[in-house]
Amino acid sequence: MAFARLSVLVALALTATQTVNAALTKRVTWPLACTANPPVVVPLFPIVDQIQQDLFDGGDCGEEAHSALRLSFHDAIGFSIHGSGGGADGSILAFNETETAFHANGGIDDITARQFPVFLETGLTAGDFVHLAAAIGTANCPGAPRLEFKFGRPAPKAPAPDKTIPEPTDSVTSILARFADAGFSSDEAVALLASHTIAAADVIDPTIPGTPFDSTAGTFDTQVFLEVLLKGSLFPGNGSQSGEVLSPLHGEMRLQSDFVISQDPRTACTWQSFVNNQQKMVTEFKAAMAKLQVLGQPRNLIDCSDVVPVPKPFTSAIKFPASFSREDVQIACPQRAFPSLATVAGPAPTIPPVPGS
Repeated sequence: MAFARLSVLVALALTATQTVNAALTKRVTWPLACTANPPVVVPLFPIVDQIQQDLFDGGDCGEEAHSALRLSFHDAIGFSIHGSGGGADGSILAFNETETAFHANGGIDDITARQFPVFLETGLTAGDFVHLAAAIGTANCPGAPRLEFKFGRPAPKAPAPDKTIPEPTDSVTSILARFADAGFSSDEAVALLASHTIAAADVIDPTIPGTPFDSTAGTFDTQVFLEVLLKGSLFPGNGSQSGEVLSPLHGEMRLQSDFVISQDPRTACTWQSFVNNQQKMVTEFKAAMAKLQVLGQPRNLIDCSDVVPVPKPFTSAIKFPASFSREDVQIACPQRAFPSLATVAGPAPTIPPVPGS
């Protein structure tokens, strides 16, 4: 039974199947184990290779990579410092029939269905698989930080509580309260929203699945922090939908929650501070993700971050989309100087959907 396998602990993972090893021998040139002390003898590098091939088309920053990062957040945030929820335990994969029915998990069923058979082949616990896959998928996106990966999560015991995932229609007060209940400051909450630079909406307006939140969804850059601040004039699909506000660009969706966070005095300056500051964004996102991905987990997890691929760098300055300028920015933090940015030449663009959506 699938759930019997989900209960496998780290000891059983140490003898991951010869079938997986044999299937991967021809294409793996990495060492078998991470370089932790003491070393982990689970064949994590071959498992990384398998995840890349079977989930991410060999290393693509596409829909599956974006969804894997979203899945890790939705899994881990089901946690409270006051004692409820298993946190980053993989319950969203192990108990997928329950958790994909949560309102905030609309569209998650696609990635859980894609990941579940691969997960069963690896011998990892659900928590280790979900958060390793997120780190690998994110690493496929140029500009992303190399996320940490800690190994040794026990099997999840129960589904996460419902209504623990912030939603696009929530107020800033509600969102910050939910993050605080999970142990995150308002600055860390904004840093985690850097994930939206490679994200897309599938269910807010189901007529336009894969609608990105910025114009460079294949690059982990600060463009989303700029474009959320631009004056909106249109809806990308079938008119106004719950959870979105007017967008500045054809083909792009602006989440209501992103916009109100960008404008609220508690968060506006942090939001604006990431515009064209790639190093600050990736540093703070990586730190917040390192905290998120061990919520509710034992303190003795083993650092196996060396199995995570090294992302390609992004060193360019971001630009205003064509036809936009500083005059179109809705400044909510006047005490912080807004960076000087060039504008892409040409007419206003139409942003294509994320490939694979």
